[in-house]
Parts: sequence; C-alpha cells; structure tokens
Amino acid sequence: MVSIRRGDVFLVNFDPTIGAEARKTSPAVIVSNDINNEHSPIVSIAPITSNVTRVYSFEVEVLRGEGGLKARSKVMINQTRAVDKLRLLGKLGRLPTGIMSAVYQATIGYIPNDWFNTASRGDYLLRK
Repeated sequence: MVSIRRGDVFLVNFDPTIGAEARKTSPAVIVSNDINNEHSPIVSIAPITSNVTRVYSFEVEVLRGEGGLKARSKVMINQTRAVDKLRLLGKLGRLPTGIMSAVYQATIGYIPNDWFNTASRGDYLLRK
C-alpha cells in the first residue's frame, strides 16, 4: 500500500451505503493524523463532491486541479467517517496546506473544541 498522509486525496469505494451518505466511488481527503495513518488499518476521511451548488460553513471549496481533482469540488466535513484502507482505490493527489487549514477550521466549526468541556454541554452527560 502506498504511503497515506493527512491531506492526501484518494478515490474511495463507499459502497455499500445507507440513505444520504456519500456513495459509489468518489474522491475523499484523508483527515486522520499521520501516526494513525501509518499504524492503523483504519483512516478517517472526508468525502469530496463536485456538487457545489451551495458551499456551507462546514464544507470547503476546492478548485479544479487541486489535489488531482478534475472539477471544482467541496470537502464535506459533515460526512467525515472512518474507513478501512481496503476502500482506498488509488491516490489522486494532495490538497495544499491552505486548503487543509480551511478543512481544519471547518471541522472545528462543525465539532467545536468546547463541546468537550462539560460546562459548555451541560451536566446531563454526567448523569446516570
């Protein structure tokens, strides 16, 4: 298997899927850290779609040609998931640091760091 690093764009086999999940074989960017990517059979990915009618705050626009993409696209942070490396069919390219910084910022907006602070999410999680 080729080296897998955060920011790499791979063609991913998403089937089988359920409901509104990204499906078929589509590109996705690796978002898990490089230590995980080297040692685990599982990586975290964010699917990429060329449906850019709307780009929300939890999505990041990627211009044609960046990361080996053939069309203007967007990274869908709200569909981030873990997949086995066997689903990775081939490396298309690598997203530039600026785009990956935007992916990181969109992730923080989608899953804010303060969520992990029990004061900000209430004590209901601490009740039995």
